[in-house]
Amino acid sequence: MDEEIAGTEFRKLYKAVFPILFRVAFRIAVNEEAAEDICQEAFFRLHEKNMVFPSLDDAKYWLIRVVKNASLNYAKRKDRERRVYQKAFREQRRLDESGEDILIKNETRTEVKRALLRLPENLRTVLILKEYAELNYKEIGRMLGISEGNVKVRVFRARERLSVMLMQGDG
Repeated sequence: MDEEIAGTEFRKLYKAVFPILFRVAFRIAVNEEAAEDICQEAFFRLHEKNMVFPSLDDAKYWLIRVVKNASLNYAKRKDRERRVYQKAFREQRRLDESGEDILIKNETRTEVKRALLRLPENLRTVLILKEYAELNYKEIGRMLGISEGNVKVRVFRARERLSVMLMQGDG
């Protein structure tokens, strides 16, 4: 008779709490199947350990904590896996570069450097500070003692001239 009551209580808890647990798990794991598995695992742990709680709310809060932690662990694991796959993919793409690709990149760099050297000093300086030193317009202005607006104009003009030189093959 006690098992029957325990089974009834378990079903009552399951019906009342599963929808809440599923929403928590799904919001964190962002995967319906994983959320369902996480919820089922939490109920399995509850049943396996024959846990008894003073109230339905206590059981609910314990289950929510278990599901939240399991979902966070799942999300972290998936994020780590995603980063590993992305890293492997990037490395594979780098390995797949042909000699021709490398040659073209090197020639392009050389052309850009030559064209950059042919720019007037005031345009070359702002472009180098913007593109290579990765400074913002305000920092460049402060560094050179000119206004932020003037820096923007010079960077624009430098890019335009550089583009024309490269299109004409003057690099």
